[in-house]
Amino acid sequence: MQTVKAVLVAAIAVVALVASLLCAAAGESNSHAVTISIDGAIGPATAGYVKDALATAAERRAEVVILRLNTPGGLATSMRDIIADVLASPVPVIGYVAPSGAHAASAGTYILYATHIAAMARGTNIGAATPVQIGGSVPGLPDTTSKDKPKDAETAKITNDAVAFIRSLAELRGRNADWAEKAVREAASLSADAALREHVIDLIAPNQVQLLRQVDGRTVELPGGITRRLATKDAVIEPIDPGWISRFLAVITDPNVALILLLVGIYGLIFEFLSPGAVAPGVVGTICLLLGLYALNLLPVNYAGLALMLIGITLLTIEAFNPTVVLGLGGVIAFVFGAVMLFNVQAPGFRLSWWVVGSAAAMLIGLIVVVLGSLRRARKGPARVGAQAMRGANAEVLDWSENQGHVFTQGERWQARGVDNFKPGEVVEVTNIVDLTLVVRRRRPEPTGKGDVS
Repeated sequence: MQTVKAVLVAAIAVVALVASLLCAAAGESNSHAVTISIDGAIGPATAGYVKDALATAAERRAEVVILRLNTPGGLATSMRDIIADVLASPVPVIGYVAPSGAHAASAGTYILYATHIAAMARGTNIGAATPVQIGGSVPGLPDTTSKDKPKDAETAKITNDAVAFIRSLAELRGRNADWAEKAVREAASLSADAALREHVIDLIAPNQVQLLRQVDGRTVELPGGITRRLATKDAVIEPIDPGWISRFLAVITDPNVALILLLVGIYGLIFEFLSPGAVAPGVVGTICLLLGLYALNLLPVNYAGLALMLIGITLLTIEAFNPTVVLGLGGVIAFVFGAVMLFNVQAPGFRLSWWVVGSAAAMLIGLIVVVLGSLRRARKGPARVGAQAMRGANAEVLDWSENQGHVFTQGERWQARGVDNFKPGEVVEVTNIVDLTLVVRRRRPEPTGKGDVS
């Protein structure tokens, strides 16, 4: 009897052990972390990618989201969109500057401050968060490395707004707000170890696996005051890559690409108007022009520059149909100045290249040279229409009576008169046209060059 009891107890213990192992395995398999990677400048495409990835992480009930940063900065509007999505995320977000050699400069500093847990890999740095570097347009902005106060009201307003924003993020996450202000006003930067000592970040991790093990058991506060204890020790890492739409938007929202699209669109439409029915230039030009305008809609645009570009395009279009030289040169000048002023962006990765502007100007000047060359040849060449074109043309006599009759020239039957008497079939020369009547004479023999006396 005792033996049976012992067997039953052992069997129950084995079943309980197996059940606990199965539950543990199930728990481990259900725990996963989503990785979002930001590499390069932050723009509208990046903001859309982060928003979609955070929504996907919430749908999949991820334990945490690792937001890996390696960015020189970007647009202020896109940065604020990302921060708003991070603050509203129901899934805890871990900001992680990695791999070694990466940095979270400018806009990246603000985003790292907004995350629930901030981490860095060794060999990385953070800082340099002045307003001009995150896409602010501050003409004549003073040297941000100086400790002097901003000299103008606009600069002071933008700087103070940036300081208040990053301090609010620091206070929300319990991080060093004084250094955050220093990063904005003085463009200060820190290495990973210095950032940990200054309480700018929460930890240093060499890789994502170690990062998840270090944050395991930490408590974070989610929207609505909800707290969650993280269980990430053995979480499965699942990367979410940007879709083709995000990658496509990242390409066309480059100011240089947007300007090239506008140029191709303009040239395509001009060639289509000059050669109606070609189809291909019109189709390609329309598509490129619409894509370029869509990119302008996503980027901060100076409307004075856009107006100058439109004026330049209008003048060049008029020049193509009615060459006047002055309109063409005015169109080139207006277009180039408009292109320089167009993008109201000073953020890294969103600056307009002077090579692109120079190439655009060269292409437009080339167009004007071609138009002027055609005009010069047309003016120097013989007339092709009207009375001027008729003079000197050959005509075949159809019928003739005394000093008048009919001739055939340039595919048409004309009434003609002349002082000579001609026979039908004889070839004569047109000397003038008066009231739709051709004045003709007998053709002069062409010089042969033989017997000429020098």
